[in-house]
Amino acid sequence: MADGRRLGRSFGWLWAAYAVSAYGSGLGFGALPMIAVLVLHAGPAEVAALSAVGPAVGALIAVPIAPWVEFRRKRPVMIAMDLARFAALATVPAAYALGHLGFAHLLVLSTATAAARITFGAASGAYLKALVRPDGLLVAQARFESTNWSSIAIGPPLGGAAIGLFGPVVTVAADALSHLLSALGLTAIGGGEEAPRPTDGKRPRIRGMLDGRRHIAGDPVLRALCLNNMLVSGLIMATEPLLAVLLLDELHFPPWQYGLAFAVPCLGGLIGSRLAPRVVARHGRHRVLRTVGTLRAVWLIGLAFVRPGAVGLVTVIAVELAIIINMSLYTPVLATYRLEHTPDHLVTRTLAAWSVAQQAAIATFTALGGLLAAVTTPRTALAVAGLLILTTPLLLPRPTRTPPDHRHPAPTAS
Repeated sequence: MADGRRLGRSFGWLWAAYAVSAYGSGLGFGALPMIAVLVLHAGPAEVAALSAVGPAVGALIAVPIAPWVEFRRKRPVMIAMDLARFAALATVPAAYALGHLGFAHLLVLSTATAAARITFGAASGAYLKALVRPDGLLVAQARFESTNWSSIAIGPPLGGAAIGLFGPVVTVAADALSHLLSALGLTAIGGGEEAPRPTDGKRPRIRGMLDGRRHIAGDPVLRALCLNNMLVSGLIMATEPLLAVLLLDELHFPPWQYGLAFAVPCLGGLIGSRLAPRVVARHGRHRVLRTVGTLRAVWLIGLAFVRPGAVGLVTVIAVELAIIINMSLYTPVLATYRLEHTPDHLVTRTLAAWSVAQQAAIATFTALGGLLAAVTTPRTALAVAGLLILTTPLLLPRPTRTPPDHRHPAPTAS
């Protein structure tokens, strides 16, 4: 197993760029739903639409971009997507200061940032695979995962305090600045990057947009993992706007407590992500995917029992902590397996297809959750999500004669 300290200077800059962007996004965690509730006085259906429609449309926009990105240098694409997110997010504090911030603006912003995020993620996965040796991929993914969770642990309470002191859009401005700094960090990597060449000597056409989806569908293990991930991610993320309405509007939690409820459990993300390489080395990747993939699904039902005051705050923290420990252990293992079992000339399109499928699931379940909450109550919608997610372990891949732990070198372009 490669030591993370030996992953090289270029990885160090990539990690630093990711970190500054992640911490900025941590400060802005839940900012758009919070602005919708506190500034625009949006209801459950509108908040759910904000969390669903924007990412769904953004995912559709990202689909035709993936084949183009596949055969371009990845680092310039990543820099461009960071700059696009900086420009988009910077419009929120400007519109708020001028008194022109509206719900449609937030929807457009959500769409633009979702498309840029998916494109960035697909390009960065391919760039990472080219940058890091195969035996260092799990360590690299675990470091990204730990950074992600530590940023959420630190960012939301600071963001909640900043909102209380400086107003509701300050964290969006910080998020925008973080993407500008990330672009500068990626620029500092330097060095040349060879442009990938198509395997058949031709540029991809429209039909090439579906190659990533075909690769996932054609691999039984990847197909099962993708479907499971779609449902788990969709159901978990569908609870975010529901909790925003329940905690902020119905139970009258102050913004700093809302941030704290999500920040403290994220410390568990440091535990899970740091343990991932050791747990895989001891128990094997297949057992980790099966066992931990099951454990991350059994806790969500607890959010339906949140009550006012300290007891309710502790309930949210306990449920989120259990989910996050298991998610942070599972995610880098899944991400490493996905990279190792995807040919180099399909990485960008496969990661984009995976992200689009995940965003579609999140959008669908978030919209349905919002409609259900509008017809019933947010608490009822949380209970339904908690019950549905209990069925998802049935979709995890079963043991095979050639188990997923068996390593095959990723096919290369001919």
